[in-house]
Amino acid sequence: MTAALDSGPSTTRRRVSRFLSARPNWRLAGLLTGPALWLVVLYVGSLIALFLTSLYRLNDAGTGIVEKLGTSNYRDLLDTAVYRTIAVRTIGIAALVTVIDMIVALPIAFYIAKMATPKARTVLITAVLVPLWGSYLVKAFAWRALLGTPGGVFDKTFGASPGYGLPAVVIVLAYLWLPYMIVPIYAGLDRLPDSLLEASNDLGAGFWLTFRGVVVPMLLPAIVAGSVFTFSLSMGDYIAVELVGGPTQMIGSVVYDQFASNLPFAAAFATVPVVVMVIYLLGIRRTGALENL
Repeated sequence: MTAALDSGPSTTRRRVSRFLSARPNWRLAGLLTGPALWLVVLYVGSLIALFLTSLYRLNDAGTGIVEKLGTSNYRDLLDTAVYRTIAVRTIGIAALVTVIDMIVALPIAFYIAKMATPKARTVLITAVLVPLWGSYLVKAFAWRALLGTPGGVFDKTFGASPGYGLPAVVIVLAYLWLPYMIVPIYAGLDRLPDSLLEASNDLGAGFWLTFRGVVVPMLLPAIVAGSVFTFSLSMGDYIAVELVGGPTQMIGSVVYDQFASNLPFAAAFATVPVVVMVIYLLGIRRTGALENL
């Protein structure tokens, strides 16, 4: 009986364990197969479905979808001035939000990583991360209450407010995605040896010269990593635009409005941010920043 039990499942597990222990590549493949399949099915599969949907077109009556593939939706995007304007505006807002977040995040991350005491560093890192735990909608509605005019918090307190529109969209998006820029830059600064800063100081460089000539160039991979988050998240946002954008339209808001009435056109417009991000990633890859992440 004991021999029979020993030759059961436990023996098979031991054989598999010995087989995998001698073959690290097989272990790695076993660990990555499940997540890779999940990524392919959900992410790549959804992108393929998005692209295929964009090739259909509603019939003239708008009662159904013509079962014929074509690029008419993309031609409409290129030929219609308002959609070109919205696409350019979206890219411009995403770029502006990224620059603002980078300018704000650099001194904050530098202070946390290199100047704050250990206790203060813990408190400051927590303060940066805590907003990420809050609901996106709660934060967006809070900014709606702050920026509203008349009657908003800023309007009642300071007598002036930007109101709802393009400036409000930039402010809210810059606030929402700022932690995604601070965290990568902080991680890059944390890996930066203090001896480099001391050497620059010993050679006579002041704080700003050291910051521009030593810190920023070595932080390029971290800045690139943060910009990928802020740029892509800003391009795809539509909730903040709906809440504080007023008449401002971005790609996400148009896709949201067209989703129920013209799904193929919405899918075609939704591919624009995907294409822009692919071009952006290829562009920053040529700088070598991605290889150093």
